[in-house]
Amino acid sequence: MAEATCRRELELEIPAEEVSKAMERVAKEFARVARVPGFRPGKAPVSLIRRRFADDIKGEVLQSLVPQRVEKAVAEQKLTPVSQPQVDKLDFNEGQPLKFRAVFEVLPEFELGNYKSLEFEMPALDITDDDVTKTLEEMRERAATFAPVEGRAIQDGDFAQVKLLGTPDGGGDPLQADSVLCHIGAEETMEPFNANLKGANISEHKNFDVEYPADYPDAKLAGKKFHYAVEVLGIKTKKLPEVNDDFAKDVSEAATLDELKKKVREGLEHQRDHKHKELLHEKVLAEIVKLHDFPVPEALVEHQMDVRLERVVRSLAAQGVDPRAVNVDWVALRRRQEERAKDDVKAELIIDRVASKENIDVTDEEVTHELEHMAEHSGESAEAIRARLTKQGALDRMKAKLRSDKTLDWLAQNAKIKTVAAANAATDAK
Repeated sequence: MAEATCRRELELEIPAEEVSKAMERVAKEFARVARVPGFRPGKAPVSLIRRRFADDIKGEVLQSLVPQRVEKAVAEQKLTPVSQPQVDKLDFNEGQPLKFRAVFEVLPEFELGNYKSLEFEMPALDITDDDVTKTLEEMRERAATFAPVEGRAIQDGDFAQVKLLGTPDGGGDPLQADSVLCHIGAEETMEPFNANLKGANISEHKNFDVEYPADYPDAKLAGKKFHYAVEVLGIKTKKLPEVNDDFAKDVSEAATLDELKKKVREGLEHQRDHKHKELLHEKVLAEIVKLHDFPVPEALVEHQMDVRLERVVRSLAAQGVDPRAVNVDWVALRRRQEERAKDDVKAELIIDRVASKENIDVTDEEVTHELEHMAEHSGESAEAIRARLTKQGALDRMKAKLRSDKTLDWLAQNAKIKTVAAANAATDAK
């Protein structure tokens, strides 16, 4: 039966005789180097040194004896601390045994559940002709050209070329753009832009306010009100190219439209396989966590909460947003990660145990293959990446991740997976 917590408390004591010997040793050491007025260095009597430096001597004795005693007790009881032992309830009187309590967390004891017969559903992620057509449409949109319009005002569907200055309500950095295209009447365009620019002519100036909703995708604008001063520089219409062999040559390495369609399908299938594997691993982890009930060390959960928070900060920074400027209650956000962080830690402990039991390990070839894969995407050589990761102490983390992924693949191979239509799976996932 697993204990309800990973916290361990050890009431320890060090015999009086051992403490006295340590006091003698430390006091002599102090006497050798201490400077005491009226005595030449090293000549002051030990009794005077013990009185004068009582607290310092006590501190030294504690530092030399306590960690040793904790280490010995931990080894004797075959415990594996995952956090630095904290010492409290110190009872230290001369001539008496030194008593104290050591508090720390250990890895939980647990029995592995029936991990070889997991059951779950996976959506059928088929690539259809519609998916290929949709991707070609996106490529067509990207290859569009903009033709200038003269002699009339802005209409719905036009692209207004504008110079704008946006000043945030309540102060802050202004938004400036010397030339930007604004799609008038489009769903993604904020309504005040549509309303104020429709019917405007080139060289006209407009002033209006825009209130962005709290869930606006751009974190720099979300929940804020901006005062805009806008000048219309030009009016343009979008011209989409025809989807034919010439289009295929313009937008890709393909020589014909059929060849482009084939490449697009292969690309979509590659993305699908990647997405399928991620989802498969997620489902395996969810099932395996459900199978096991045991406490996890708070220290590991706290660390995992930090890791999850760092991901949020990194993703904001990648979008060019300064995390310090975002109106987020970081403490509450971190707290909300707790349940997921517990599951992360639990999953990691279970996967590690399964890998050990099934002798799943990572070969040198697999590590080299992963480094070569990383090198393809980074412009560094595999050797340079290996050297950098080794120096940073991250190579072992990479190996652990590979071992974990390999174990998840093994668990998926041994699971009973029912494939369902994508629509049903999406509903189930909610």
